[in-house]
Amino acid sequence: MTRDDLYDMLAEQTPACGPAREALLSGGTFDVWEGLVPANQLFHTYRIRRRVTQKHGQVTLGLDMTVGILEATGDELLRIGSVRTVDRAWTFMLFLNAAATTVLACTGVAHTSHEGDWTEAEHSAGQLRRSVDD
Repeated sequence: MTRDDLYDMLAEQTPACGPAREALLSGGTFDVWEGLVPANQLFHTYRIRRRVTQKHGQVTLGLDMTVGILEATGDELLRIGSVRTVDRAWTFMLFLNAAATTVLACTGVAHTSHEGDWTEAEHSAGQLRRSVDD
């Protein structure tokens, strides 16, 4: 899969898709794994991740919508991908159909610096998260 292919597949499935597209456009790294995972297994994993990120106050984008999409997708086999911003402040997890021709959902998580402080980008995204995920 090429960067352009993935860029074209990221639309408005969740609020994280636009920032993932921008990360690709800005030269961020990406990967799409070969293996397939049942959506219901991913639903359980990301439902727990949602609880953990909320508990720790970690900034996310589109996580609530992604969990809902994964739940609604049932036992369909999905392919997982990721996009990481150039500055490594954000990682976006992508959930594609088995043929890797459609992105079904996308969620993003901000990373804190080693000192535990939020980067400026993460702080700004936190403001966005509260308005789109809550």
